[in-house]
Amino acid sequence: MKVSARESIGTHALLVIAALFAVYPLGSIIAASLQRATGAGIGWNNFSVAWTRGHFGSALIASAVVALTVVVVTAVVSCLAGYAVATMRVPGGRLVMGILLLGLVLPYEVTVLPLYQLLSGWGLIDTYWALILPQIGLSVPLGVFWMRSFFQSVPVEILEAAKIDGASRFKTLQLVLLPIGGPAIATLATILFLFTWNEFLLALILVPENQAVHTAPLALSFFSGTDRASNPNVTAAAAVLVALPIIVAYVILQRRLITGLTAGAVK
Repeated sequence: MKVSARESIGTHALLVIAALFAVYPLGSIIAASLQRATGAGIGWNNFSVAWTRGHFGSALIASAVVALTVVVVTAVVSCLAGYAVATMRVPGGRLVMGILLLGLVLPYEVTVLPLYQLLSGWGLIDTYWALILPQIGLSVPLGVFWMRSFFQSVPVEILEAAKIDGASRFKTLQLVLLPIGGPAIATLATILFLFTWNEFLLALILVPENQAVHTAPLALSFFSGTDRASNPNVTAAAAVLVALPIIVAYVILQRRLITGLTAGAVK
């Protein structure tokens, strides 16, 4: 289908305008973070002040530990469960999928108080486990549905050929399906990483006292609450420090993310 020059120019103009609206908040925060306290010139001093006073070194490490653990465990469980549900006759499979669907659509805010009471009884409040275990539970329903959809889209002939060659179910998953499922797994991992890194409410409720396990969004909240009025430029620098890993991860993984999303749409 041939596109006229007028339509092409109009489409690109709309995309440029939308991009400007999307980039403006980030650009304004970066500009504020580089502005000196005196208002003259730019510099990196705000970042060093925010890093030291906000203890963002330990916060970024805590966020990385939580996010990577949640992504790895959820990806493994989702691949195994999604493969089983998609290719095997699992007793009670429909019931299991219904329960997972309920976990997918239920607002997780309603689970915060029961989670606090449960984890408090186990003595896990103010530990890494208080952040890791609930987020794995919240992420698995999405992961299972995601991988189940991918495995169902694989042609049956591929599975039958592997079976004829003598491959077991696990070997078929390991040697046949996982290699061709790289884009789907990478897309799922990227989405889970973004969600887990940005999680704030669970960290606020479940690790309120132990600063050693405060995640980056929680540390930013406490820091901005004390410094926003006195020095907004330092607060802006802290926001950039917290957002930087997400931006870097997206830039690195955006090709796989888009590939996985478009592949799912085509299938």
